[in-house]
Amino acid sequence: MYHAGKDGWLFLTGGTNEVADQYRRVRPMERVLRQWRRRIVQRVQRCRGLGTRYLHLVVPEKLSVYEDRFDGLTLDPRLAPARRLGDLMRWSLTGRRAWIELLEPMRARRNERDLHYRTDTHWNIHGCLLAYRLVCRACGATPRTDFLDRPHQRFEAVLDIGNKLEAQPLETVHNYQLFRDAVRVSGGTLIDAYTAAGRLGELHTGAHAVYRNASPEADPRTLVLFGDSCANFSGNGLTAMLAETFREVHFIWSANLDWAYIERILPDLVLCEQVERFLPRVPDDDLDLAAVEAERLEALEKAA
Repeated sequence: MYHAGKDGWLFLTGGTNEVADQYRRVRPMERVLRQWRRRIVQRVQRCRGLGTRYLHLVVPEKLSVYEDRFDGLTLDPRLAPARRLGDLMRWSLTGRRAWIELLEPMRARRNERDLHYRTDTHWNIHGCLLAYRLVCRACGATPRTDFLDRPHQRFEAVLDIGNKLEAQPLETVHNYQLFRDAVRVSGGTLIDAYTAAGRLGELHTGAHAVYRNASPEADPRTLVLFGDSCANFSGNGLTAMLAETFREVHFIWSANLDWAYIERILPDLVLCEQVERFLPRVPDDDLDLAAVEAERLEALEKAA
């Protein structure tokens, strides 16, 4: 389900995550948010024991940012899950240091330029840049300032919410190629296999890539990023921005942490990025990346 707002803005309200229902003050959601607070605090403490710093970033839904673009939708953005979880995190000194507040900065800048695509669930380059700068500020890294000068393609496309309409609207997409100094040096088993099979668009959980940046300007630290489609392994998302900033970046498409992987790499930083609508699912942090990769490769081979 979707809501058609003003000036061509489309909002996801249903789907498997029943997005609009998350903006109600009900006990199940309150319990989930408290579980998230405990999980984040546990992550902070376990990372600290490894000499690693943990950071958590929730990418707000358009519903949380753009209520001024609604057209008759009855929904209170003050009850946004990201806002409520952020409030919970600020009550904890441990959690406060891990939490990267993105919702209020997005709301503060929503009239300067679009931060999300109007007909898609994802942020655009400007929303991603804002989050990137906040991540850099949180961990004391110097952000790159030239991303908007990098090569990009401009084209019209039907995006994910627009695809649900009978008359599918086109939206202008700016697809940036941000990789310049960073190169993929390992991982990528699933990426290469799905690319060869012509099914890269189907690859999500379990995707894994490691990037190394030999530039003398690169921050010397190693960062492990657990993320989703807003981070991604493509050249136009948060992963690419971070890979162009740090000496080494490991991307794993998952909200579930693989502690064995973290303990083997012993990164300086662990960052979890996740889209707000996925908050109702609290991970157990029992990911076995190698097992997931093997399982998906086997399924891909059987389907060939």
